Amino acid sequence: MVEKTTVDTRARPVPRRTVLGIGIGALAGAALAGCAGSPAPAVTAEAPAPAPRATTPQATARPPAPTTPAAPAVAGLPGMPPIIDPHNVYSQAGANMLSGAVKDDRALVYVPHDVSGDVWVIDPRTFAVVAKHPAGEQVQHVVPSYDMRTLYAADDVGNHLLPIDARTGLPGRPIPAIAPYNLYFTPDGRFAIVVAEARAELIWYDPHSWKQRDVTALPDCAGIDHADFSADGRTAVFTAEFSGRVAVVDVASHRHVRTIAMPHRNTGMGPQDIKTAPDGSAYYIADSDEGGLWVLDGTATKVLRFIRTGKGAHGLYLSRDARQLYVTNRLEGSISVLDSYTGASVTKWKIPGGGSPDMGNVSADGSRLWLSGRYDDVVYVLSTTDGKLIRKIPVGREPHGLCVWPQPGRYSLGHTGITR
Repeated sequence: MVEKTTVDTRARPVPRRTVLGIGIGALAGAALAGCAGSPAPAVTAEAPAPAPRATTPQATARPPAPTTPAAPAVAGLPGMPPIIDPHNVYSQAGANMLSGAVKDDRALVYVPHDVSGDVWVIDPRTFAVVAKHPAGEQVQHVVPSYDMRTLYAADDVGNHLLPIDARTGLPGRPIPAIAPYNLYFTPDGRFAIVVAEARAELIWYDPHSWKQRDVTALPDCAGIDHADFSADGRTAVFTAEFSGRVAVVDVASHRHVRTIAMPHRNTGMGPQDIKTAPDGSAYYIADSDEGGLWVLDGTATKVLRFIRTGKGAHGLYLSRDARQLYVTNRLEGSISVLDSYTGASVTKWKIPGGGSPDMGNVSADGSRLWLSGRYDDVVYVLSTTDGKLIRKIPVGREPHGLCVWPQPGRYSLGHTGITR
């Protein structure tokens, strides 16, 4: 989520996003049916729901990947590209698996800024800043379109999206949009979902004409911000940072199905980024104030457990083989590396001298992790082999949802490049 001031919040409690370990026994309360209500710990949703899948991340050895792609375990959302490997929904976004649509795109890194209101462009080969584009008042994320041909810089205060040609890196004319803090695309490509945090709404647009088609109101769900989709594409889970909960939405009907409270509800800087496990068995939910990840079951009905990572857990990114999950611990200057199937800790990388790693993505070949340094006005480039800091690049004021381009994959679900 975005802080509205430039004060360095690492030295004191911040009004927006941190995790104390709790035992499984503490996960016994019932979840609230709506975003408002008692702050008591909650785990399961109040509304009846299907039983969780049998396969959920456990702190055990990861099951071996199938030697040949298996048939989809369940039918996907109509119109969604077929599930090639149910064990790894990211199997088509592996290292250098660039589609014909993007293979000739200019390799660039786009850095939006909350305060300076522009997008800086970095050449990833030379680490030089090669362009600066005015983009609005408070630019939050640079988001690849579903067809991966356009990148959108989202300005939630200026109420517009700035389209950037993915092939050339050149900006076009702004597109009106209501309070676009974040932007996602449905797995069938039919809708663009503007996450209007300021209005506690999801606004559904035609992704070509940008005409508004629907609104999903989430009353009292303060801080609605990040999302990911189930493996079958039928369910979306949105985090509500200032409510300590997540909202579960049916993709086909746009209906708000249920709200699930985290066992410990943090309403300052609570639930942040969210990532679907490769086999679809769980969602990992970063919670800054709690200092780690809540694990939500794959049917999005109950919280299973908690994984401690570090102070200010914020962004979630997968390695190119989808076997590792990178967690940016923004308030302690580190990146935790987890097994993406089990949630088990692999290692932790610390940025020399500290820092504020926020959001970004992995390079197309998988060798580098690019992250904005939110409170330090820099971009970090780290090796995914050993976490070594390769480069620290000075940029504008409060860099946020950085986009590395091009990305492997068949289609984009939005944010800074969730591709499958």
